[in-house]
Amino acid sequence: MPRVSHIVVDWGTSSFRLWALDRAGAVLGERRSAQGLAASAAEGFEAVLEAHLEALAIPEGVPVMMCGMVGSRAGWVEAAYVATPAGLDGLTEKAAHVPSARRLIRILPGLAQRGAEGADVMRGEETQLLPLLRDGFEGLACLPGTHSKWVRVEAGAVGGFATFMTGELFHLLRSASILAPAVEGAAAVDPGSDAFAQGVQDGLAEPDMLGNRLFRLRAAWLLEGVAPETALARLSGLLLGAELAGAARFGGRGPVALIASGPAASLYQVALALAGIASVTTHDAEACVRAGLHAAAVSAFRLERISA
Repeated sequence: MPRVSHIVVDWGTSSFRLWALDRAGAVLGERRSAQGLAASAAEGFEAVLEAHLEALAIPEGVPVMMCGMVGSRAGWVEAAYVATPAGLDGLTEKAAHVPSARRLIRILPGLAQRGAEGADVMRGEETQLLPLLRDGFEGLACLPGTHSKWVRVEAGAVGGFATFMTGELFHLLRSASILAPAVEGAAAVDPGSDAFAQGVQDGLAEPDMLGNRLFRLRAAWLLEGVAPETALARLSGLLLGAELAGAARFGGRGPVALIASGPAASLYQVALALAGIASVTTHDAEACVRAGLHAAAVSAFRLERISA
């Protein structure tokens, strides 16, 4: 791959994604695996990285920019959190150096919030925000996930953020709570279902009643024979509605940049519409993390000085 300028890697707890890019950020090759932190720590982080680069015939000397949990305390090298507010320059300047005789390797830091808004952290999601910062977006960014992030973007920087454990709560409630029998065997949630919409509306209207409404799912299954698909859709809607109610208190009602892909994108699009947020733009999460890593690499490696 003679045109490869640099490598970017999103390395998380359970997954590894690598792209070989040219100077403009076009993808020339990619690698994916389930070699997250635990597997990579056992195999050796550099061994895992170099094996993937060898598979793409990437020569020594091509630099690598990484993000995600690979920069946590349990990762390869810890990339210390950068305090908010933070912009692109602040993140790339604080990127951690990874000792390697084969190539220049950097890991982007996560973000930390302290003070009156309450302690909060993110690691990996900040990279998805870099294209928005670069393009001048101002408003709220919503990043769904196991731990969903709502981020206030202002004046070219991340001003503050709030994390909601919606994805983790959904998984725990459907698999390890008294609600599990009521949703057993249910297929994926249909974002167009009436049950999902009603759940969102109830969660939005009365987030303080969430605990009660969750128990009612079990009661409705016991007394009324509510189908598992209906119960699961309502569970998802209740949690998402409560999240949106909290996000409204954190940062107002828009405009919102939704950074998501897959089923989550559809669920959040419907929920945001039900919440009355008209100004929503959707951005593919994978494209954003790749573009963010590219922007960071251009800044950190001064790629205009690197020979192709």
